[in-house]
Parts: sequence; structure tokens; C-alpha cells
Amino acid sequence: MTKLLERAVDAVRRLTPEAQDEIARAMLLLAMDDAEPEPIDPADLSAVLKSLAQADRGEFATDAQVEAAFRRFDP
Repeated sequence: MTKLLERAVDAVRRLTPEAQDEIARAMLLLAMDDAEPEPIDPADLSAVLKSLAQADRGEFATDAQVEAAFRRFDP
């Protein structure tokens, strides 16, 4: 195990059991080569398909648009 991963595991040990389980699920998904894709909620399918079509056309947000979106979450 790398030193960075050891530091991450030590940090996760201090979290609640629920948070630890959430991180564990994410780690397992990232580590599995044959992981099944997450199911898409039927209510979100239209938005997902629209986004995929935009990506196929090369329509991506500009750096300024991304920064503006993140600034909305700054306190």
C-alpha cells in the first residue's frame, strides 16, 4: 500500500460508519475492472441523453462557465 493510500485510510477511519461505507463503495467501484455501470433513474434519462449528445457534438462548458458554477457554492 502506498503512503498516500495509508494516509487516506487513516483519515477515513475517523469518519462515521456511514461515511466510511460510502467511501468503501466508491473505492470498490473504482478498483473493479468489470464493474457494472450505475443504473440511470428513468426520470434522469432524458437529461443524460441530452448531455451525451452535447458531448458528441463537442459542446462543453468554457472554463469561465465552470468557474462561475463553482463560485455559486463558495460561502
